[in-house]
Amino acid sequence: MLYYLFDFLDEKLNFPGAGMFNYVTFRAIVAIIIALVVSIWLGKTFIKYMKKHDISETQRDAKIDPFNVGKKGVPTMGGIVIIASILIPCLLIGKLHNVYMILMLATTVILGGIGFADDYIKTVKKNKDGIKGWYKIFGQIALGLIVGLTLRFSPQVVMNESVERKIEDNKEIVVKSPDVKSTRTTIPFLKNNNLNYADLFSFLGEPYKYYAGWIFFVALTVFVVAAVSNGSNLNDGMDGMAAGNSAIIGLGIGILAYLSSNAMLSGYLNIMYIPGSEEVVIFLAAFIGALIGFLWYNSFPAQVFMGDTGSLTIGGIIAVSAIIIHKELLLPLMCGIFLLESVSVIGQRMFYVSGKRKGVHRRIWKRTPIHDHFRTSMDQVLKLDPTSSVIYKGKGDLLHEMKITVRFWIVTIILVAVAILTLKIR
Repeated sequence: MLYYLFDFLDEKLNFPGAGMFNYVTFRAIVAIIIALVVSIWLGKTFIKYMKKHDISETQRDAKIDPFNVGKKGVPTMGGIVIIASILIPCLLIGKLHNVYMILMLATTVILGGIGFADDYIKTVKKNKDGIKGWYKIFGQIALGLIVGLTLRFSPQVVMNESVERKIEDNKEIVVKSPDVKSTRTTIPFLKNNNLNYADLFSFLGEPYKYYAGWIFFVALTVFVVAAVSNGSNLNDGMDGMAAGNSAIIGLGIGILAYLSSNAMLSGYLNIMYIPGSEEVVIFLAAFIGALIGFLWYNSFPAQVFMGDTGSLTIGGIIAVSAIIIHKELLLPLMCGIFLLESVSVIGQRMFYVSGKRKGVHRRIWKRTPIHDHFRTSMDQVLKLDPTSSVIYKGKGDLLHEMKITVRFWIVTIILVAVAILTLKIR
């Protein structure tokens, strides 16, 4: 809204300073500040309201924590604060006609709604199971289809595979390849770093490989949205864990989005130029500000939890933003912690079921998701299941959840830094 006002003031009235809103960096900084302030202010109000109405966490307690950190009675559904803190700056200073901004806003609202329904049933209706799992999956699939099909058919969605800089008449000019709608994506570490999904179906011939490439892209979009969203949800098990990791990942994708939206920088780094993707930068700036502000209350000891309202949403935001800028193949690296959490749960479940059929209760780790393994003792495992055998017991030294959280943050920082370095390590 403010973007259009200042654009009018700049073009029609030549109002001093109004042109600042044409700069992506200026709007991104403003978005971070607004989101941060709104998150801190709204968080305090939200916590008071939830405590007053006795809407709080009912499941987390000290039964698995060796340091006896009780979590009952802590307000949940704090994802509402995160979502509001993202939407407000985006609606104020974003280009609301931009297809990428619309997709990011839709992602936030759709997954936020699914997460809110789950939290509402758990906390208000006192049904610990929440909504049925397939409802969540259906919502994630629907969102993936919306994103994938929009990127396929929207005329705004184009890219330039190559951008060159030349000197003519002592002036530097940018020479872009034609705007095209493409299924190309970035492969990390490889010199010829672009992969066209359509090439995977070359055996079909023209034009069928093109159609097959888009079908594959849409299917991949659905998978990525569901995988990252669920991985973020699993990572939300300790104070500040998911919010901190997601803010770091959001910063990394924001840097990549800024480079992809700038013709000069994308030409220098030999990456795809994506016109209009600067609005992803604005959105991710608000995303980062909202998460940092939320950490004001969510860091140890947490005064509020984000719940599924937040964890499902932030995972979806990360997935869709990476897909928009054609960097989805970097997500396994950048979201390595989310991937580890998911693999630990899947592996533990499969291993346990396999052993149960043979009459034994086998575990790979003491507890999953993997972050709980580091704060769970064998005595606690045997108390819950005396017949359990654990392959990886660890050294026996248990870690406080704050130490686990910070170490996971550090690992994410390293992974995101390596992902950004892949732009030059080719």
